Amino acid sequence: MAVTDTNGERRRRAPFPRWIKGTVLTLGSIAVTMLGLLFITFIIGRVMPIDPVLAIVGERASQSTYDAVYEQLGLDKPLIVQFLYYLWDVVRGDFGMSLLNARPVSEDIARVFPATMELATLGVFIGIVLGVPLGVIAAVNRGSWIDQIARVVALVGYSMPIFWLGLMGLLVFYGILGWVGGPGRLDIFYQDIVPSRTGMILVDSAIAGDWSVFWNGFSHIVLPASLLGYYSLAYISRMTRSFMLEQLSAEYVTTARVKGMSERAVIWGHAFKNIRVQLITVIALSYANLLEGSVLTEIIFSWPGIGSYITTALLSADMNAVLGGTVVVGLIFICLNILSDLLYRIFDPRSK
Repeated sequence: MAVTDTNGERRRRAPFPRWIKGTVLTLGSIAVTMLGLLFITFIIGRVMPIDPVLAIVGERASQSTYDAVYEQLGLDKPLIVQFLYYLWDVVRGDFGMSLLNARPVSEDIARVFPATMELATLGVFIGIVLGVPLGVIAAVNRGSWIDQIARVVALVGYSMPIFWLGLMGLLVFYGILGWVGGPGRLDIFYQDIVPSRTGMILVDSAIAGDWSVFWNGFSHIVLPASLLGYYSLAYISRMTRSFMLEQLSAEYVTTARVKGMSERAVIWGHAFKNIRVQLITVIALSYANLLEGSVLTEIIFSWPGIGSYITTALLSADMNAVLGGTVVVGLIFICLNILSDLLYRIFDPRSK
């Protein structure tokens, strides 16, 4: 919109600040996504062929007891009212009571989630440390035997069933060679020795300075974390190779080489620098997938994380626990997407 200044000249009014517009759009997108997630989990809880009242009172309860609990749960009210109650409870962090142990689901999730976070964090760290250099080297040596090996490694990582790799890993490295610890997070002797501050064994034992517990915990986590890290490596290396091939074929790379710039400076100082923003999104998605998709790994290694918690709850028809865990996993995806978007704005000046 144009306005007239004191000299009679027409000038354009300053546009609405881009960062304010971007913030409003981001917050709106988060709100809509979160509302959709809660609506879907609410509908799932209502269409599942499981009667929550019977799960509480049992099949031998009288009709009067059944009706009282039915009204107490608010199931006699219209669906829209039930959804509003559900929405308000979730906003307050109330996911209801677990039918298995009669404890608040939010407390159970707070207890098991650090185990999954510790496992997934170490896994994605392995994926980044090995996957990014492997992808870069494969792209630089396109068509060579190094490139072929990198592509085979990624293909095997996508193709092999994770439960098979987990069982074979336990058989070879624990059962036969004895190089790693077995299922669980700690041997029985080391349990409850260090105080739980973060819920993550390696962090808590390092804070307490008890390195015997630290190394015992490390021996248990190294195999499942390496398994998840291999799957993360397969995805990250493949995407890194693809991004680098695109950059290495660009004209500015050819110009830099013609000017006599060293190959190392061309690869890491120019080409790799331009794919950092894309890698941020790839790594964030990989981390979210490990946090959400480590169910089979946790079951195989008896890892007491949120994946095994949701699975046990589902098999026991504990829908409060299932829906609470589902909402938390959805929140993780949303938060990681927000973080990747913020880092994108920091590292890419064109987005400012």
